[in-house]
Amino acid sequence: MEIRKAEFIKSVYDYTQAKLPPMPEIALVGRSNVGKSSLINTLCTRNALAKVSSTPGKTRAVNYFCINDAFYLVDLPGYGFANVSKKEKESWGQVVNGYLEGSEQLKHLFLLMDIRREPNDDDRQMAWWAQHYQVPCTIVATKCDKIAKSKRKPQADKLSDQLSMTFRTRTICVSSLDKTGKLELISRMGEVLRQEDLTVPEQL
Repeated sequence: MEIRKAEFIKSVYDYTQAKLPPMPEIALVGRSNVGKSSLINTLCTRNALAKVSSTPGKTRAVNYFCINDAFYLVDLPGYGFANVSKKEKESWGQVVNGYLEGSEQLKHLFLLMDIRREPNDDDRQMAWWAQHYQVPCTIVATKCDKIAKSKRKPQADKLSDQLSMTFRTRTICVSSLDKTGKLELISRMGEVLRQEDLTVPEQL
């Protein structure tokens, strides 16, 4: 698969208000500083398609990007930001949980993890939701340029167990800086859209 066209469509704070023509959706989620926007720009070869904020956690909306006029990349709000109120954190949970539970077009979830860090409670909650709603999932280990090449695969292979996944989850190492993993992740999108090699987790 090749990404030939990418377009930002809209931001909403409730996915039910998106009201877009139905197409398959692949969602990205992760901590607020994990590099989601940079990864979207890298995948689409567009420097400013997704806005990269200098303030982690600033984006609280659900952002829709149309790819190849064939499917949506859905950028879910980042989590784990410290400088917000309890009410705002609860609001994030409602937005993301509601989307995972209710989106009829969601085909796959890319769960982004900084390869240098172990999962925290928010990461494990996100993994639990994916399994509870039986959303097929790929772990995307970001910022792999920050560690030695020899350490990348062993570090990434630990993430599935650290997240307490009930099934062996494929992990792809990526770097928005040196483009490591870009083609592999785009190929994974193609598999998702063709419904190939997709393991559905057991419901928790």
